[in-house]
Amino acid sequence: MSVFRAADHHVFFGRDRESREVCKLWQTQRLTILYGASGIGKSSLIQAGVLPLLSPSMTDVLPLGQVSYGSTFPRAALAPHNPYVLALLASWSPAARPTRLAGMTIPAFLRTRPVKHDAYGEPTVTLMAVDQVEELFVPGRRNGQHRDWFFCQLAEALQANSRLRVLLSIRADRLRDLLEHERELLGAVPNADDHPLERFSLEALDSDSALEAVRGPVRGTGRAFAPGAAEQLVAELLNAAPRADPPGRSREVHPVQLQVVCEALWNALPPEQEQIAMSDVLGYADRALSGHYDREIGRIAWQRYDGDDRRLRTWLRMTFSDRTESRTRSRRAVRQGTVETAGVGRSVLALLVKRHILLAGRRGGEEVYELAHHHLLKAPGRDEQQSPPPASPGCDDLLGEAASAHREGDLLLAARLGEEALSRSGDDLSVRAQIESLLGNVAYERGDLDEAISRYSTAAKGFETAGAVASVGPLLTAIGRLRLAQGSPAKAVRELQAAMIRVPADLTIQTELAWALWHGGHPDAAVGMLNGVLDREGNNTDALLRRGQILAGMERPRAALRDLDRAKPLRWPFAKVAHALALAQVDSMREAQREMVEALAESVDHGPLLWYAARVEQLAGKTASAVDLAKRAISARTPALPHHMAEPARRLVAAQ
Repeated sequence: MSVFRAADHHVFFGRDRESREVCKLWQTQRLTILYGASGIGKSSLIQAGVLPLLSPSMTDVLPLGQVSYGSTFPRAALAPHNPYVLALLASWSPAARPTRLAGMTIPAFLRTRPVKHDAYGEPTVTLMAVDQVEELFVPGRRNGQHRDWFFCQLAEALQANSRLRVLLSIRADRLRDLLEHERELLGAVPNADDHPLERFSLEALDSDSALEAVRGPVRGTGRAFAPGAAEQLVAELLNAAPRADPPGRSREVHPVQLQVVCEALWNALPPEQEQIAMSDVLGYADRALSGHYDREIGRIAWQRYDGDDRRLRTWLRMTFSDRTESRTRSRRAVRQGTVETAGVGRSVLALLVKRHILLAGRRGGEEVYELAHHHLLKAPGRDEQQSPPPASPGCDDLLGEAASAHREGDLLLAARLGEEALSRSGDDLSVRAQIESLLGNVAYERGDLDEAISRYSTAAKGFETAGAVASVGPLLTAIGRLRLAQGSPAKAVRELQAAMIRVPADLTIQTELAWALWHGGHPDAAVGMLNGVLDREGNNTDALLRRGQILAGMERPRAALRDLDRAKPLRWPFAKVAHALALAQVDSMREAQREMVEALAESVDHGPLLWYAARVEQLAGKTASAVDLAKRAISARTPALPHHMAEPARRLVAAQ
C-alpha cells in the first residue's frame, strides 16, 4: 500500500495526537527516536501528520531522508563511498549528480546550506528526519563499517550545529540494534543532560482513532456512512487484528489493513451511490483482506516460484500456525531468531515483511514475526490451481520495481524484473538504456565485471543514439573504473578520455582519469590533472585524497600530508596507509606504524596498500616484515599491484 505524503494531509486521519507529540519532540529535542512495528504508519505519520504542522517561517526542514538508494545511475562510476551517506544526501538533493555527492560527508553537506532566519533575524532550528533506519542494520562486515561511519558523521553534525534536531524512524524489532549508536549520538551533544533522548512508540489504532480514520476521508466527498456502518467496519477490522500484547489489552486496528479495506470499499461502490449502507460493510473487511493477501501471495509466488503459491502458503502455515490451541486459524508470534527460512530464503522473508504479509515487531521484549491475517493460514484445496498470473505491469512500473528491489539488496529479483522490463520496453532507446544501466549495476554488485561492462556499453550506445550525451559520460566512467579493476589501465584511460570528450567540464571524470594514469605508471601526468581539478575546486575531497595518495608514493611527504590532512577524516584504508607512509618519510614512525596497522586490519588484498605498508616497514628498519608485505602486494588481486609498483616490490623481495 502507498505511504501518505504531505499532500495527503487532508485525507490522513486518526493520528492527531501522535502527530502533535512527535512534532513537539522533534523541534525541542536534539535526538528523537520514533519506533513501531512494520507497516504501523511511521513514514505516513512523519509526512502527512507531522510535516504539515511545522511552521515554514520558524523551521528549516530537510526532505525526508533515506538510507537506501536505488537508481539507474551507473554505480561503478562512483569513487569509493559510504552507500548509506550517499543515499541520505541523494534524498536531500535528488537533482544532484551522485558523483558530486559520493565524496561528501553529512556535516560537509549541511555546511553548504545557507542558515535560515526567522522574522526576527534569529537562526531557525534545522530539522532532519531519517526514515527506515532499520535498513542500516543489514548483516555483513562491510555494511557494519559503513553503518558505523554513518553514525559517526551524524554525531559530528550534531556536535557542529547546536540548532540541528534529528528524528530517526526505525522498526521496533531493530530498536535494540540502535542502542549503542544512541549513546554515540548523545555523547556528541554538548550538555546532553539538558537535551535528553526521547523515544516515541507508535502503536496501532485504537477503536476511536480507527473510526476517525474511516470517517474522516469521506467528509466533503458527497458520500456518507449510514448509521452504524462505519462502526461495523471498524469492529470487523478489530476482529481481523493479531492478538493483543499484553493479552489483557484491547485489540487495535493495523493501519495497513484499514487502508486496504477502505480503498477497496470505495472503489467497489457505484459512482452514483451517496450512502455507504450497513449491507455494504457487513463481512466486507474479511473478504477484502482475504482477496488482498491472496493477490500479494500470488504476486510473490509468480516473482519467485513460477506461480507455485502452495510452497509459500505451506511454509507460512507450518511456521506461524498455533498448534497448541484447539480453535482453528489461530496465529502465533514467532521469535525472529528461530524462524527457519529453508525453502523460501531470507530475501523472501524480507519481501513478506515489505508487503505486510508478515508483521515485524516486538512482543514481551522479544523481536518477533507474526502473520498479518488469519486467512494466510488457509490450506489450499486439492482441486485449487496455482494463483493466476497478476496483471501485467507496464515497462515503467517494472523498472520502478526493479530499482526498488535493487535498493533493498535483492539482486536476484532486480535482475528478473529488469529483464522483464527490457522485454516490454519496445523501441524507446532512452528507457532501454536506463534498464541496461540498472542491470549493469546488478552485475557490478554481483562481482561480474564483464557483464557489467557489457550492460553499461549497451546503455551508453542507447543514450548516445537517443541524443542524451550527458548520460553517456558516467557510463563510460563506470566502464573505465571497471577496466582499471580488471588490471587494464590503458583501456581505462581510453574509456575515461572518451568520457571527457563528451562531458569536458566534469571534475569527477578528470579525477578518475588521473587515477587511471597513475595506475598506468604516469604519476606526474596524474598529479598534473589533479592540480587542474583542485585549481577549479580547491575543496574537492576526492581529488585531495587521490593526489595525496599519489604524492606519498612519489616521496613528496609534506605535500602529501597537506592534501590528506585537508581531506580528513580518513576513512578509506588506502588513504590511511598513504598518510602513514608520508609520516614515515618525515620520521614520525610511531604514528605511521599505528596508522599502517589500522589500515591493514581493514583491507587484506589491496596491492597498492600492501606495497605502501611494506615501504613503511622498510623505513622503520623492519626488513623481514617489509619483504612479507611486498610478497603479499605482488600476489594481491583487489586491486592488483600496478606494474610500476610491482618492479620495486620484486626487487625488495629478490634482495633477501
